[in-house]
Amino acid sequence: MKRFLSNKIFKTISDVSGEMNLRAYVIGGFVRDALLGRFSQDIDIMVLGNGIDFAHKVAERLGDNIPVRFFKNFGTAMIIRDGLKIEFVGARKESYRSNSRKPIVEDGTLEDDQNRRDFTINAMAFDLQMESYGQLIDPFNGLKDLQDKIIRTPLDPDITFSDDPLRMIRAIRFATQLEFTIDPVCFEAIKKNAGRVSILSAERITDELNRIIQLSVPSVGFKMLLDSGILKMIFPEFVDLTGTEVIDGIGHKDNFYHTIAVLDNVASKSDNLWLRWAAILHDIAKPATKKFVPEVGWTFYAHDFRGSKMVPEIFRRFKLPLNEKMKYVEKLVLLHLRPIILSEDIVTDSAVRRLLFDAGDNIDDLMLLCEADITSKNLQKVRKFLDNFENVRRKLKEIEEKDRLRNWQPPISGEIIMETFGISPSKEVGLIKKAITEAILEGEIPNQYDSAYQRMLFEGEKLGLKQK
Repeated sequence: MKRFLSNKIFKTISDVSGEMNLRAYVIGGFVRDALLGRFSQDIDIMVLGNGIDFAHKVAERLGDNIPVRFFKNFGTAMIIRDGLKIEFVGARKESYRSNSRKPIVEDGTLEDDQNRRDFTINAMAFDLQMESYGQLIDPFNGLKDLQDKIIRTPLDPDITFSDDPLRMIRAIRFATQLEFTIDPVCFEAIKKNAGRVSILSAERITDELNRIIQLSVPSVGFKMLLDSGILKMIFPEFVDLTGTEVIDGIGHKDNFYHTIAVLDNVASKSDNLWLRWAAILHDIAKPATKKFVPEVGWTFYAHDFRGSKMVPEIFRRFKLPLNEKMKYVEKLVLLHLRPIILSEDIVTDSAVRRLLFDAGDNIDDLMLLCEADITSKNLQKVRKFLDNFENVRRKLKEIEEKDRLRNWQPPISGEIIMETFGISPSKEVGLIKKAITEAILEGEIPNQYDSAYQRMLFEGEKLGLKQK
């Protein structure tokens, strides 16, 4: 195991351990990742003593006036060296109250500290004492669970998950990330304790949810969140997408499984978290807009518009940023049908101009989302859609090069209109500006100042305005 501890930082920690007569161990994620052949920059050092004092001594030994960030209330300290983030903490024993996931913490032994760990694969430790340097301490057979690709808790999963329900979402996240399965007994305990997530803060839930969303195949995690009952607790609108209905022999697809397929498609092309959120929310209003129309079938009229209106409330509940990131998701949800409609019809210059005008700099992400939205198992149908989208992309490029409409503002401003006609801010200013915009988007006049100025005079005359 010594090969995993080749960085000189571990030798320094071992030396300090001997000097202070305090046993120290590398524990948790670094050990797990090392045994999986993965490099981790986050190192947790557990000390049988005061972790803050130990960290200061290590920093002193390393030299270069390395700062020590410490959190006295939690008994932890952190130093950063050579791109490594090393956190020091004293061994702890934890107990919980039923209404909180925050534990009552006491000083503990190595055994106590390993007992409190969430999963067996995170409870392994490397010994840093000189005489046993690099020895693996694995009381719960975490190494075997790594080899068997199993997520299991060190102690009774019922107690583990009830004590700290965030561990249930973490189990799903680790299983998705590592391509492991959750031990059946553990998964039953997750289902049993799903309701306990109600004591978690929105921020902690969202942090884990975003980590799942950012994985390479996030659908795996969402299926487990659904099957466990946790998704119903934290994201009921998403669960409402599940299921199909058949009337007169006509059914519709299961929009939950369609949505997570779209999410996977986006994830395969982009690591943009907010584009992935747009994939999750693009059909979120389908349950509210679902209607069966005889001779037509199932319709979801205006689900794009309704869905965009649902975005702010969902972002508020998850404590996601209510800034331009939210507005970006709103816009993509609102516009996600536009390229699809274009691809099914004759692509007119006017329609492309309007799409460029409305999407602005987000046009490329919108096109990616729309292509990801094609999840049919009919390969011929998929090929046809993708070919049509390629035609739309070609048109977008042609129009953009010719008319420069991405993030475009009309060449005639409200100030020019008011100055030309000697009027104050009024309804007439808005009407003239809108008429100029429409004329350019319809291709009636070129996107140039002189042409727009002449149209302004024409529209002003229609409204009874005279040039100064």
